[in-house]
Amino acid sequence: MALDNPAFSRNSAFSQQGAVAAAQDISAQQLQEMYNQPATPPAGETMAVETTIAKSVAGFGLLLVGAAIGWLTLDTLPFLWVGAGIVGFVLALVNVFKREPSPALILAYSAVQGVFVGGISAWYELSFGGGIVAQAVLATLVVFGVTLALFASGKIRASKKATKVFLIAMVGYLVFSLVNWGLMVFGVNSNPWGLRGTEIAGIPLGLILGVLVVIMAAYSLVLDFDFIQQGVRNRAPKKYEWTGVFGIMVTVIWLYLEILRMLAIARN
Repeated sequence: MALDNPAFSRNSAFSQQGAVAAAQDISAQQLQEMYNQPATPPAGETMAVETTIAKSVAGFGLLLVGAAIGWLTLDTLPFLWVGAGIVGFVLALVNVFKREPSPALILAYSAVQGVFVGGISAWYELSFGGGIVAQAVLATLVVFGVTLALFASGKIRASKKATKVFLIAMVGYLVFSLVNWGLMVFGVNSNPWGLRGTEIAGIPLGLILGVLVVIMAAYSLVLDFDFIQQGVRNRAPKKYEWTGVFGIMVTVIWLYLEILRMLAIARN
């Protein structure tokens, strides 16, 4: 037995009296803090970069399938992509406010949002000339790849100050978008792009805002990558890999649509 070993018996920490004394030294608050600490999931049940990538590939695969449906049905079912956009927005809100990530709801968001992205892409292609979608896809991949490379190399990192600025800018852009939409709907501004079509020194405001929004989307990707990295480092439960997948998908779709609009304004 361990207590028969002189090396342990000479140490009061391994004696009965020492154990009682050690227990008395622990306060009730310390015991409560120890009790409140979350249990570490067993090995294989924590977040991993490899499985997060695999789930991201599955999500984007469904997105591409949905995009193909939306693209091909633009003529036969012209309002399908509009309805998909509304459903996708609702699913996005459900996933954002849900306490636990739901793989089924996240994959459903991918498929439905894919139909919307495919339909609106086909509309842009017909309205503003061929090649605009290919350019937007290529630009999105470039921004995503450069951001990922810079994050992986440690050149860029999320910080509290930058995140605070990002959140303020996001709220400001959301307010601007709502006001611009209202002016267009009620006929106050007859420009097809609303306030985005206003020129400043000969440059449409939409292009200037577009550049800023692309930077915001790139930082949003940094936050997504940082969430996954922190989850892996802290051995978070495996289910939160889906939260990382959802965040990346929302950001990439947002980035693509903003670039697509920028190219359309430039062509217009």
